[in-house]
Amino acid sequence: MLINSLFSDGIRGLVITLLLTLPAVILCLSIHETCHGLAAYALGDCTAARQGRLTLDPMAHIDPMGFLCMLLLGFGWARPVPVNPSNFKNRRAGMAIVAAAGPASNFLLGFVGYLLYFGISYSAASLSGVPGLFAWVVAQFFRYLASLSVGLGAFNLIPVHPLDGSRILDAFLPFPLLVKFQQYQSYLLFGLIVLMWFGGTSILIGTVNSWIWNAAFRLFTQFA
Repeated sequence: MLINSLFSDGIRGLVITLLLTLPAVILCLSIHETCHGLAAYALGDCTAARQGRLTLDPMAHIDPMGFLCMLLLGFGWARPVPVNPSNFKNRRAGMAIVAAAGPASNFLLGFVGYLLYFGISYSAASLSGVPGLFAWVVAQFFRYLASLSVGLGAFNLIPVHPLDGSRILDAFLPFPLLVKFQQYQSYLLFGLIVLMWFGGTSILIGTVNSWIWNAAFRLFTQFA
């Protein structure tokens, strides 16, 4: 995210992007992890609640490296919410639901963010001066928020431990395949790093982002 801005917009564009991106990243990560904890709580596990993780306070969730990746690259991770699957009636299904809650919240936030971006941009077109500039800044914030949120959700759905996708996949694999899948996690993680290096994750995130952008745009145009 910031890297692209530095090469395309220079220092001025980088500063503007940073000011808009920083609160968006904090909000995305905090909502993602809080929804993990809320899902676990709804299924009967109070571990996250007892450790103070059912909060939007970013200090409870931020992982420094994942936060930096979100700022620089547009995708990353936060500190995992603690979960005790023994408190679930069905451990595998419970873990899958908890894992899916984070990316699902990001996709919903992305959809709403794009709707707000379209709505504010549409209204800003009729404004000038300071009100028009303010509306443009707010619209750009929601665009960054939506893009980063979708990126976080899509990246975490990749089925490589410790990302959420691996826990979702665990719920559907027969036990023999699950054991093999876990044995090869180190190789899969290496494959993910290679995929990131050659831009494969950017293609994945861009594709999912286009789907949500188009869905929000179609809904907006029906009412605009």
